[in-house]
Amino acid sequence: MKANLNYFIFFVLITYFHISFAEEMIFGEETISPGMKIVFEAAPKDTIFPEKYFLDESSTDLHIEMLINWSEKSPTGSPIGGFIPYLDVTAIIEAQNGNSEIVKLTPHINIIDNFHYAQNIKLPGKIDEFYKVTIIIKPPLESELGIHYDWKEKYGYLLNEQVFTYTNLSFKEIALKSRR
Repeated sequence: MKANLNYFIFFVLITYFHISFAEEMIFGEETISPGMKIVFEAAPKDTIFPEKYFLDESSTDLHIEMLINWSEKSPTGSPIGGFIPYLDVTAIIEAQNGNSEIVKLTPHINIIDNFHYAQNIKLPGKIDEFYKVTIIIKPPLESELGIHYDWKEKYGYLLNEQVFTYTNLSFKEIALKSRR
């Protein structure tokens, strides 16, 4: 009986994680120095707390995300898979109709991705249009991150400003999905 219950729980968890991962649309993957892996995703809209600071789920088309973590090629002492904090991340979403939306991606946490940068957004056009997304990643402000002598000598800084652009993106399928 206990074995059957364990199999059932395992099946439910696998199904839950499979459905949850299938809900995200990866639209870009990058690797930057020193050993950082970046994944850009669009996910179904969600309720984000505290609600007064984030676009209400009912006013949202999708949830745009950036995961940035240390890779296996990261500097010694960096936890592989560890989140890289204190970055200034902006997304510019441009519709075929010429309208655009600029949003700041802020740190979020959930069960699937853990820490990541994200924001609920209202698309600046119709959900069946094609979009261009530009992500700008700036290093932390000098007052927000102390860099020790050894790091400064070897790497100089955490990262240089990075700009990534992806074109001809269709968010229709992900915008029509729901998390619940």
